[in-house]
Amino acid sequence: MATTAPSRSPMHLLDPKVLASLSNLELVAKMAVEGFVVGLHRSPKFGFSQEFVEYRAYGEGDDPRYIDWNVYARTDKTYIKRFLGETNSHLMILLDSSASMGYGSQGLSKLQVGKFLAASLAYMASRQHDAVGVMVFADEVLSYRPPASRSGSLQGVIHTLDKAEALKGTAISKPMTRFQEHIRRRGLVVVISDFYCDTQELLDNVRPLAVQGQDVILFHLLDPSELAPELKTSTLFEDMETGQAIEVSPVFMQKEYRERINAHISAIQNAASGMNCDHVLINTSDSLDKALHSYLTFREKRG
Repeated sequence: MATTAPSRSPMHLLDPKVLASLSNLELVAKMAVEGFVVGLHRSPKFGFSQEFVEYRAYGEGDDPRYIDWNVYARTDKTYIKRFLGETNSHLMILLDSSASMGYGSQGLSKLQVGKFLAASLAYMASRQHDAVGVMVFADEVLSYRPPASRSGSLQGVIHTLDKAEALKGTAISKPMTRFQEHIRRRGLVVVISDFYCDTQELLDNVRPLAVQGQDVILFHLLDPSELAPELKTSTLFEDMETGQAIEVSPVFMQKEYRERINAHISAIQNAASGMNCDHVLINTSDSLDKALHSYLTFREKRG
């Protein structure tokens, strides 16, 4: 029997813990986006109006459901209807499923929250008639679906996300190289990761996408205990990707660790800014509201 959404305000559905109570990832995406949209005014700025605006020529990747066959019968030319907020863009979602993404101190792992965010963005983009694709990676590309807007493509993307498991190490160069090999058309690129990688490596691999004309947004997912750890006794920590262990003291976690994690976050923010990319830090215990707002604002700026 399918789980039903809790009887609360729509905006409450943006809470990751509430989303986790839903029966499947597609329902998560639908409920999260609809809960988010209810808080927005009807405006073409946010791209959710379905009011017809004009015709434009049919192009490769467009959904044939929007072809106006009456126009085709009269002119022998293929046109589709364009709607307010419809950009006919490509959205490519790159989801990190390395072992460190499996960490979660409050019941939900970073990977689970990353899946919720990725599925919601895919659902939102599909409503805006964008072609949506996905790549799941760790130390190699684990699965890949090229951007598409045909019927059933959203379900394929969500299915790919749903299968992702937190395994292996991280190699940011693999998905970026694969992306450049297969995607030539300008569009939106969303990278969802905890970015436990060398900042220079990230810079070297994202910069070519920006040069290629891609609009890149980095969603930086961190667990609350990674952002502000509370440690009362010395504890042995094990790296989920390398297996290396180290004992740390409360004093180290309170001062030096926080300085290091803040410096790492700042380095990624600065690298993104230098490439004209967006960087959005996400606490995995927080509502998805910030992430979805950031995505829509990003689209508006780059549109």
